[in-house]
Amino acid sequence: MLKEFKTLIPMVKKYKYFYVVGLLCLILVDAGELYIPRLMKKVIDYISTSGFSLDFVGRIVGLIMLIALGVAIARFGWRFFIIGASRRIESDLRYKLFSHLLTLSASYFGKTKTGDLMARATNDMRAIRMASGMAFVAFVDATFLTIAILVIIFSEYPKLAAISVIPLPVITLLVLFVGKLVRKYFKAVQEGFSRLTENVQETLSGIRVIKSFAREDYFQNKFFKTNEEYKNSNMRLVRLWGFFFPLINFISGISIMLLFTFGGIAVIEKSITPGDFVALISYLTMLTWPVMGMGFTVNILQRGAASLTRINEILKQEAEIKSPKTPSNFIPGGDLTIKNLDFSYSGPDDKKNKESILKEIDLVVPEGSTLGILGRTGSGKSTFIRLLPRLLDPPKGTVFIGDTDIRDFELSELRSSIGFVPQDTFLFSSNIKENIRFGKPDAEDSEVMKMANLSTISKDLNDFPEGWETEVGERGITLSGGQKQRIAISRAMIMDPSILIMDDAFSSVDTATEEKILSGFLQERKGKTNILVSHRVSTLFHADTIIVIDKGRIIQKGSHKELYAAEGFYREIAILQEAEA
Repeated sequence: MLKEFKTLIPMVKKYKYFYVVGLLCLILVDAGELYIPRLMKKVIDYISTSGFSLDFVGRIVGLIMLIALGVAIARFGWRFFIIGASRRIESDLRYKLFSHLLTLSASYFGKTKTGDLMARATNDMRAIRMASGMAFVAFVDATFLTIAILVIIFSEYPKLAAISVIPLPVITLLVLFVGKLVRKYFKAVQEGFSRLTENVQETLSGIRVIKSFAREDYFQNKFFKTNEEYKNSNMRLVRLWGFFFPLINFISGISIMLLFTFGGIAVIEKSITPGDFVALISYLTMLTWPVMGMGFTVNILQRGAASLTRINEILKQEAEIKSPKTPSNFIPGGDLTIKNLDFSYSGPDDKKNKESILKEIDLVVPEGSTLGILGRTGSGKSTFIRLLPRLLDPPKGTVFIGDTDIRDFELSELRSSIGFVPQDTFLFSSNIKENIRFGKPDAEDSEVMKMANLSTISKDLNDFPEGWETEVGERGITLSGGQKQRIAISRAMIMDPSILIMDDAFSSVDTATEEKILSGFLQERKGKTNILVSHRVSTLFHADTIIVIDKGRIIQKGSHKELYAAEGFYREIAILQEAEA
């Protein structure tokens, strides 16, 4: 269990002074509480032997109130410093987790559900916060008070103490046994919460599709089952914990019963004073919390360990695509060269049934030219263009910018030099201006407007309720497909990248608007390399060179005129689209 907490060691060291000051405050609280029974003993023994004296009792009561005030201040102190440290650790760990997620390759997010990641970043973090805060408090409290109380009662009342604490070791055994079950059950609770979050996230993201197919009942039933599973996981933990604490109270009650029996006899026989008896009851009652505190500590630590296991699973993940240890200097520009490129989604060790998506691709795209790519669905077009910014990793020695292998560049420098408009347009839940400026955060308003004019999204501004400041909603849900694509084009162009890739970026735009965008686009991009992927020949018409990809191979290559004049797939598609037009 404790090995999981190694992740927190640097953060605990960072806030060690918070823990030190909090520990001192906690010890002061315990010391004050331990001293109060001794003052009560004095008062009771004085009254039982000398009668009531307002002066004497008043001084003792005043001292008790003063100690209580000090305990209250010290209690605030340990809460501020220790719980404050745990909150800071939670914040730092969440930041570390988020930063690590940003370093992972896109393939990881294809295998991991968003809802599960959200659950780990929220619910699991709360359990870790408790383990780094309240568990420390409970452990120190339990250890200090247990040792101090046992020393006091065994040094002053050895026989009564030996009889009264007989049931307490049973509690320790129970704590050890129940702790193992708590971790198992709590992990099931956290996994159930992940599934519940996944379910809700998926449902809300696909709400339009659900309503279009009238499948609300199906998703309602699916949520009901997931919710029931989560409830049942919680109830298993509640039953275990609900049984554990009353059992501890019962066993602690046996200790008090033994003290009343044998302590009462000792008072009658005058072997101890009434004050001793009251003090001993107070100490035994106080001893109940440390014994329970051990169980509380184990419970919180087991929960924290279960959650840290889930966090560490992510932190141990390594990015599949990394920058080289000694990257080459990136110089913008140069020809884009592809040499004998074969690519498969299978890993390098997975040779069984390994089938290449791209095969024997040889291509040179001169700097400042425009390449068009045509092909059937599933032919490998999108795979090819994702290799260029290393969203997928090409084999070494296959893709070059200038004379340098793209795998030798710093990843951030490579990607910042390549603009990308993907097939599936994603907009952030901000306003239109900020979505365009995302490509260049320090862009002036004039630059934003220029790119908006080039993509023609500016002509729609009057239709938006707040113009530039209109919030587009999550994933741009308030906009049409064409509007989202045009904002994405503006976002990519404002970067002014060395290479700009458009993957079917005009699929939701009518041909007249497409023609207008392309004319401005090509004028603006003169001297820069462009790659246009499209199913429309009207889009590819403007390219200097067009390649046709089929089953991962380049089957045709040439200008629009050359390919239109030759028999083949390009001519067939061109004639078909002309007929449709």
